[in-house]
Amino acid sequence: MFRDKEFALRVARSIRKLSGHLDEVKIMDFCGTHEWTITHYGIRSMMPENVELVAGPGCPVCITPGYYVKAAVKLAMEGIRVFTYGDAYKLPTGRREEPSSLEEARSMGGKVEIVYSVMDAVKKSRDGRESVFLAVGFETTAPATFIPLKHGEAPNNLSFLVAHRLTPPITRYVLDNFPDNPISGIIAPGHVSTIIGAKAWSFLPKEYGVPTVVSGFEPVDVLLSILEILRQIRDGRPRLVNEYSRAVSWDGNLQAQKLFRDVAQVSDAVWRGIGVVPESGLILSEVYKEQDAETRYGIDDEGWDDLPPGCRCAQVTLGMIKPTDCPMFMKSCTPESPYGPCMVSSEGTCNIWAKHSGASVINLPN
Repeated sequence: MFRDKEFALRVARSIRKLSGHLDEVKIMDFCGTHEWTITHYGIRSMMPENVELVAGPGCPVCITPGYYVKAAVKLAMEGIRVFTYGDAYKLPTGRREEPSSLEEARSMGGKVEIVYSVMDAVKKSRDGRESVFLAVGFETTAPATFIPLKHGEAPNNLSFLVAHRLTPPITRYVLDNFPDNPISGIIAPGHVSTIIGAKAWSFLPKEYGVPTVVSGFEPVDVLLSILEILRQIRDGRPRLVNEYSRAVSWDGNLQAQKLFRDVAQVSDAVWRGIGVVPESGLILSEVYKEQDAETRYGIDDEGWDDLPPGCRCAQVTLGMIKPTDCPMFMKSCTPESPYGPCMVSSEGTCNIWAKHSGASVINLPN
C-alpha cells in the first residue's frame, strides 16, 4: 500500500461521493509515470463506475516512428556506432525483415551501445569513431540532447538522429480528431511541465473547456487531481490547476526553453501509428545541420503506418482501447518478447498493464 493511506482513502471516498452527481466521466493522463502510478497502486479499482481513467500518448518510445529505428539499424549494420537509451534498444522497426531492432542488430554484429545519458555518448565518441546518438523523448529529455551541441562539446564525428516530440500539440490533436472518444478532463504531465511550465496547458480549459490539472506522481497527487477535475465538472467551471507546484512553476524552466530556441526549431512530425501532428516535433536548426544524422546520411521519412501487423498500439496510445482489448496482449506480445512498441518501454501502457495491473486492488466500502 502507498504512503498517506488514510488520507488517500478519504480522497477516494470524496471522489465516489462527488461522482454520484455526474454523468460518465473520462479522464486521460498524458504521462507514462502517471499511468504507472494509477495501475501499480490500483487507483482504477478505487474509482466509481462512471469515472474512467485512460492512458494517452505519454510514452515517447511508443510513438517514435519505426523509420528512425530502421535508419539506426542500417547504420549499425554498416559499422557506424549507434548509441541509444535502454528503452529504445528493443523498439521494433515494424518491418518483417531482420534485424528488426537495435537489439537484433547488435546480436548480428551491428555496432550498438546502450548509454545512460547523452554525455556518455559524447565521451565515448571522443575516440574518433563515426557515431550516431538516437535521441528519443519529450520536452523533459530534449535539453540533455541539445546541451552538448550548444556548448560545442559534441565531437564532429558524433551526429544526432533527433526524434524528440512535443506534448501540448498531441493533446490538441487528440481533442480535435476524436470526437467519438470525448475526454472530460486531463491530468497533464508533471515531468514535462517542469520544463514547459504549467502555463503551457492553459489552452485546454480556455479553448476546449476541459478541466486540467498538472499532477505529481504520488498516488495522493493523482487522487487529488482526479477530485479537482470532478469538482470542476460539477461546477461547470473548467480551469487549469497546478497540483504539482512543489516542482512545476507557471513559466517553467526558462533556460531550457531558450536552449530549444537556440538549437532546434519546431516542425510537423510523425507519431507512430497516428500520423503527422502539426508543430509537434523538434529538428536541429541550420547552425547544427552538420551534426544532424538525417542530413549527414540522407535519411528519409518513409511514412508513418509502420506498426507491426495486427498491433493495436495506436488505439491504446489514443485511449480508444485498453491493452487487454488487443488480441496479442500477453500472448504473442509480452515484456520479455515485445511485438509492438507499447510493450517495449517501462512507460508504455501495455508494458505497465502487463507488469502491474494485478499489483493492487483497493476495495472501498460504499
